[in-house]
Amino acid sequence: MSNIPSLDLNDFLSNDKKRKDDFVKSVGKAYQEIGFLSLKNHFLSKDNVENLYNQIKYFFDMSSEVKSKYEFDGFKGQRGYTSFGKEHAKGKKEGDLKEFWHFGQYLEDGDKLKFNYPDNPYVDEVPEFNTAGETTYKALEKTGVYVLRAIALFLELEENHFDKYVLNGNSILRPIHYPPITKEPDNAVRAAAHGDINLITLLMGAHGKGLQVRNNKGEWIDAIAGEDEIVVNVGDMLSRYTNNKLKSTIHRVVNPPKEYWSKSRYSIPFFLHPIGTMNLNVLENCINDQNPKGFDDITAHDFLINRLIDIGVMKK
Repeated sequence: MSNIPSLDLNDFLSNDKKRKDDFVKSVGKAYQEIGFLSLKNHFLSKDNVENLYNQIKYFFDMSSEVKSKYEFDGFKGQRGYTSFGKEHAKGKKEGDLKEFWHFGQYLEDGDKLKFNYPDNPYVDEVPEFNTAGETTYKALEKTGVYVLRAIALFLELEENHFDKYVLNGNSILRPIHYPPITKEPDNAVRAAAHGDINLITLLMGAHGKGLQVRNNKGEWIDAIAGEDEIVVNVGDMLSRYTNNKLKSTIHRVVNPPKEYWSKSRYSIPFFLHPIGTMNLNVLENCINDQNPKGFDDITAHDFLINRLIDIGVMKK
């Protein structure tokens, strides 16, 4: 396999049973074999993509002094800005060469007290920044719901099995800036090899190559989506929930060849999280003699906190 599989969401949304069934089988096959796929005909428009990339470039081009106004210790990195070197991959000491912003869930007024999520800070200096973020967040969240419905059918669950867990879930949209490299990196890559924490991740087309996936032979391959496609991969929560039937594949963002060091790279992943009370206890139909239960019971909230400590975002 030289690249990740490419699927069309319209097959799942169609009224054609065979197209829908084939999509479900293809999703399951991709996530069992490599944990990644690319997806076209999702709910994110080209205009959404271009506008948000423009807005995040305006933001990251601002001075450190201005950006630091939006870095809030009390939020533990859940909302707003995080500066360079604050986050590292699990088991790594070197901070990743990146800065990023977090957009979080958009709740109706009646749900705000129930979920107690921090508000999304408003960036005064870039007036369209927050609107572009919210539009993109909701489009990727909607796409993610349909991918999870396909996954549910593949796992022989009710199609809407995940809906109640991701409605008002603790999902994060993370615009990332990997800056130009000005000197030989000190054992750091742009993002070290890691697995994602959440259920699934949806990645808009990254500006600048670098994303690589480790296949089941241990080889690193480029994860390249076609034009107008997004990349969708399994996270650790879903892998745990399915007893590793679906694979959360290790991936990384490598430094480019030296002749491209002068260029920034921008990337915008959407980390689809469930509500914190979801139990990640292994599904009974994913346990058998050949694949006994491999994980202790835990809630999504406790799993998330443990992992945020592992990557340096939170302290014990």
